[in-house]
Amino acid sequence: MAEMWEVPGALDGERIDRALALITGLSRREVNVLVDGGRVTVGGKEVSSRSRRVLAGDQLRVAGVLHDPAPTGPVADSRVPTPVVWCDDDVIVVDKPAGVVVHPGAGNRTGTLVHGLLARFPELAALEDPTGAAGQRDRPGIVHRLDKGTSGLMVVARSAEARASLVAQMARRAVGREYAALVIGSVGSDAGLVDAPLGRNDSDPTRIRVQSGGREARTWYQVEGRFDVPVATTLLRCRLETGRTHQIRVHLASIGHPVVGDDRYGPSRLKGWSPLPAGRPFLHAASLSFEHPRSRDPMSFSSPLPQDLSRLIETINAPT
Repeated sequence: MAEMWEVPGALDGERIDRALALITGLSRREVNVLVDGGRVTVGGKEVSSRSRRVLAGDQLRVAGVLHDPAPTGPVADSRVPTPVVWCDDDVIVVDKPAGVVVHPGAGNRTGTLVHGLLARFPELAALEDPTGAAGQRDRPGIVHRLDKGTSGLMVVARSAEARASLVAQMARRAVGREYAALVIGSVGSDAGLVDAPLGRNDSDPTRIRVQSGGREARTWYQVEGRFDVPVATTLLRCRLETGRTHQIRVHLASIGHPVVGDDRYGPSRLKGWSPLPAGRPFLHAASLSFEHPRSRDPMSFSSPLPQDLSRLIETINAPT
């Protein structure tokens, strides 16, 4: 048994390993196993190189079953908060609250943003399994993610065509994403770039670290304000050039300025560390821009700091 897909125009010229991962929802590692095993063909010819480029309209074929023959997708749950700031027939822009996981995964099978979106936009269920890949079943319309503890703006595709366009924009780094982050310590330069490759920690795959040979990752930052009480902190505006897992948190911690409230990457042994009552990482996706999948018009959205983070800024910025 084999499964087949046609390469959409948005992925014209893309590497086959990346294109197949984007189309099917499989990880790059899973795709590489398929390619190396001779299970992938293009136009009937076996693919021998992961870097082979595909063209719009190419027919991709993968030998074997890639998914559960009787999949069950997420069930709508109206109790999950889904603050929508914009929607049309193609896209939905959501201001995700902190504490909400984006899509089902290990340990989070219910109560995710996807469950809430399905309650408001039941037609998203049609995107659950557009290719037959299990990876898509749990994240209909999702093209990027925010960590559970991170609040702010996300764009969700409402159609297969919109998803292909947004995924392609992500791939060519045409989606603008800026974050507000409060970090421990006084950042010396008013602006800078953290350019450091990231990879998973061998002893704990859920943790990310800077490592030679990891995936390229670049985070630009600009200082928005500096504070001294009760401990030196700096408010940054961070812009992602790449979008790796935990990228901002790991990058800022790597230069000695972990995000306030980040218990995972903010070591208590850091000199000058003093816990602030954040309750979660002080990280908010404050700005989002992209090209509309249908009209090609530039779209831009902004989100103010949520109440819990703005209260913390007021506390440390209060006159003494």
